[in-house]
Amino acid sequence: MNRRTTGALLALVAIPALLTGCELGTEEKDGGGAAGPDARAGSALAAVDTLTVKGRAPKTGYDRGRFGSAWADTDSNGCPTRDDILKRDLKDVRHQGGDCKVVSGTLAPDPYGGRDVTFRRGRSQVDIDHLVALSDAWQKGAFQWEPSKRIAFANDPLNLLAVDAGPNRSKGDGDAATWLPPNKAYRCTYVAGQVAVKKKYGVWVTGAERDAMKKVLAKCPDEKLPAGGSPTTAPGRFHAR
Repeated sequence: MNRRTTGALLALVAIPALLTGCELGTEEKDGGGAAGPDARAGSALAAVDTLTVKGRAPKTGYDRGRFGSAWADTDSNGCPTRDDILKRDLKDVRHQGGDCKVVSGTLAPDPYGGRDVTFRRGRSQVDIDHLVALSDAWQKGAFQWEPSKRIAFANDPLNLLAVDAGPNRSKGDGDAATWLPPNKAYRCTYVAGQVAVKKKYGVWVTGAERDAMKKVLAKCPDEKLPAGGSPTTAPGRFHAR
């Protein structure tokens, strides 16, 4: 076989590879690579590479009501989700009229800022934050979900945390590429929580967000991926617009 014939055959073999390498869609080109040898099995760092990477969709149609009424009792324990999280995250909790309505307690310390914050119902400096903001989720897949899944997402304890209102309100609907807690000691736990929520619900990430997650978690490769929370579908009695 001469050189000309061999070259022609090689070109023919290369054509299918070129064709299959072309892909239409909105997924961003992967520039971050694999998590690397330091990513342990079961770690949050390893889980980052299981997330779908796409561009952010428009915010068109987003409304808080798309995720159901605020703090719905999706676990049917008789208490709104907000009180469930306050009871879980605060110390020295006091109730009113039973063991459901939390009227006071102490966030000691606030994970975002690192300081102790007093909670008093009606004039509180404590917020319940969605680790993955509802608006962020909407633009990364939730606009396609059934209402019951959005309601479950908004009330899943895996996605909720009691925090100081100040840092939380500076976060807005930011993702890991645009906002991290001022308390650097909490960043690994914070990002691991976001990865867990996005993996559980199939919320995608942008390329910049994926890279930001890896940058944080590369400093704590043993950080475990959190698990648990509620089912990804709320009971049938809950409805959203």
